[in-house]
Amino acid sequence: MNKPLLSAGAARNRELWDLRASAYQAKHGGQLTASGGAAWGVWQIPESQLRILGDVSGRDVLEFGCGAAQWSIALHKLGARVTGLDNSACQLAHARVLMSAAAIDFPLVHSDAESTELVGDSFDIIFCDHGAMRFGDPYRTIPEVTRLLRVGGLLAFSMYTPIMDMVFPPETVHPGGFLARKYWDLHALEESGEPLAFQLPYGSWIRLFLENNLAIEGLVELCPPAAATSSYCSDRDREWASCWPMEHIWRVRKKSKMPTAQLL
Repeated sequence: MNKPLLSAGAARNRELWDLRASAYQAKHGGQLTASGGAAWGVWQIPESQLRILGDVSGRDVLEFGCGAAQWSIALHKLGARVTGLDNSACQLAHARVLMSAAAIDFPLVHSDAESTELVGDSFDIIFCDHGAMRFGDPYRTIPEVTRLLRVGGLLAFSMYTPIMDMVFPPETVHPGGFLARKYWDLHALEESGEPLAFQLPYGSWIRLFLENNLAIEGLVELCPPAAATSSYCSDRDREWASCWPMEHIWRVRKKSKMPTAQLL
């Protein structure tokens, strides 16, 4: 069977992430390593504090857009049966270096998240931290997640909030104080020379989850600690994020049966 062709957005993102993978790891790898890997968002709030994933020991876990696999390495050490997936071969090369240094081995898959060719009903947890759910079209990734999760399986992913994306227009370096994008037009966020990112209005996220047999368990809005620093953001950005939600984490779970009728 031939692998489905990449969508135009996935092809663009593969090319751009391959080009910038080494620079990304040089800039942010130190912070990701310092946090121990298992920490959420640009402010690296520890999973041990947020408890988004729960007990991963003995669970089949897929990191959706793993980059250099800092998260996956940390979860492997906690007893998870981990698979790392990334659209960028260059990011996976960095992952292999870190895995070798940690004397750890687990499967790495070079694939976009919109059509993975992984076996369905294979994972207890699928998660990403500003990974494939940010850089894949949700109208393609959410159905793929439902296919891959076992009944009762968890999807958890962090990303910027719609508020953040509306006040952070292209060609700027900091979130502002006014709305620069239309809420109703949120979907593909294009900026010259940058990977294609995605966002939806809240109602569209909820409708998409329900249409794909995913029950919503929570939406965790992340507020940075007062003294937080980040290789991704400045002190000015932290001050903004202390007033308005910059990032959040969706937590949804695959239900036992497909709905017999659409609720929305």
